[in-house]
Amino acid sequence: MSSNEARDAKRRRVLITPEGIALPVILAGRGARFGALLIDLTIIAVTVIIAAIVLGFASAGAVIEGAAKNARNPAAEAIQIVLILLLFVLRYGYFLLFELGPRGATPGKRLTGIRIAARSGGRLSTEMVLARNLLRDIELFLPISALAVLGFVGGLTNWMLAGWLLVFALFPFFNHDRLRAGDLVAGTWVVEAPRQKLQAALSTTQTAASGTSQTTGASYKFGEAELAIYGEFELQTLERVLREDRPDALVAVHEAICRKIGWNPGAGDERAFLEAYYTQLRARLESGMRLGKRKANKFAG
Repeated sequence: MSSNEARDAKRRRVLITPEGIALPVILAGRGARFGALLIDLTIIAVTVIIAAIVLGFASAGAVIEGAAKNARNPAAEAIQIVLILLLFVLRYGYFLLFELGPRGATPGKRLTGIRIAARSGGRLSTEMVLARNLLRDIELFLPISALAVLGFVGGLTNWMLAGWLLVFALFPFFNHDRLRAGDLVAGTWVVEAPRQKLQAALSTTQTAASGTSQTTGASYKFGEAELAIYGEFELQTLERVLREDRPDALVAVHEAICRKIGWNPGAGDERAFLEAYYTQLRARLESGMRLGKRKANKFAG
């Protein structure tokens, strides 16, 4: 076993879905997580800087006029307010928007090949994402902001803030699943995203496109009622099962879907059935999103 394989083996975990399907995952490396955070913070910082430059140019005349009169400058104050609001929105909205999306990942995480997943095997909820990002304030932003305000001039307060920052920075090194405090509270973990594109994972692309199995010749065409019982989260789970291509998981998911929709196509053609169902469910959900009717999961109204 190579050193890379040995490292991957230590990071392998099994995620159990609500349907009882075991999906293997690999925990994200600490370096990938740090790199993702650095990329995301850089994107936020660059956005704020660009906004400041644009606002500065747009109101340059009013700022100069106010400075010349040595009077209160509403234009400069307005710029400061807008930048503070923008920073607040980016600081919280950026992570919430991307991590609640279908990929469960910010641009930084996508570039480093990782994503967030619920440790329960269910879908990521707003509460989970909100909790892990609010905890980031306590872990990272508050001590750094305090140190920036107080200055690195020594003293007991600075040492306490530095210790606070260090404790949370080292937290992932001292638990089995490499969780930061936010993950522990939110019930999440960060895992490697599948590197294989789904199109490459589909062994019978003609089956996916036409709904007809190349193995048995069976035709799989699903009606609106049969597709309506599942939502976006189930689509993502099915996508992962197809990527993994584990026979036991294919059989289990095939049986679960057949029970739900009242089908009994028999055994031996599970992958073709699932590819056809995945393709038709995805087309239905994408059509719904274009029409503004997005169903996040099967329990949505």
